Amino acid sequence: MLVRSICSAHDVSAQPEPGIYVPGGLPSVAAEKGRRALFLDRDGVINVNHGYVHTAEQTEWVKGIFELCAIARDNKYVLVVITNQAGIARGYYSESEFLGYTKWMHGEFAARDVEILATLYCPHHPIAGLGALRVECQCRKPAPGMFVVASSLLGLTPGESVMVGDRESDLLAASRAGVSTGFLIDSARSQPFVEVAKYLGARVR
Repeated sequence: MLVRSICSAHDVSAQPEPGIYVPGGLPSVAAEKGRRALFLDRDGVINVNHGYVHTAEQTEWVKGIFELCAIARDNKYVLVVITNQAGIARGYYSESEFLGYTKWMHGEFAARDVEILATLYCPHHPIAGLGALRVECQCRKPAPGMFVVASSLLGLTPGESVMVGDRESDLLAASRAGVSTGFLIDSARSQPFVEVAKYLGARVR
């Protein structure tokens, strides 16, 4: 099930707040507290960044992403995707199209027994956004808003969580929200997640 905005009575495009997709709905994930998360950027970490990816046909998985997520699962990290989606703001694809793609992506992970707890996304851009989506917000990375919302709604502990990104802005946003551990990866490497996997494997709970 989908929760489009943290202010559920309002449209996400009308407020500078992140959207959130949770397959089972918030009541199914909000009860448990104190969980640690593996936060993942999307483009350049989960899928190769071919530019504004929003269809299954455009998707090329980054090598090793499913194996990394299995290690996280086995070490009791929940998976949370944190993604800027300027393509929505620019009008390259609709929020509905993005959410349809996100549902498909969640299904691909679930089929490999590594379920993503939630995807949080920022549909805004301060310069190139169209209409109400042209706005300075606190959710577009490097601002920390998506991490703050995720931690509050999903019962996460930032200080015990880990961020994996492909840009410094990913790690900066995470650190501003109290996530002290971050890894910058290059998806062009043959084994981009080696150091992350070692770290997660050493933190058995």
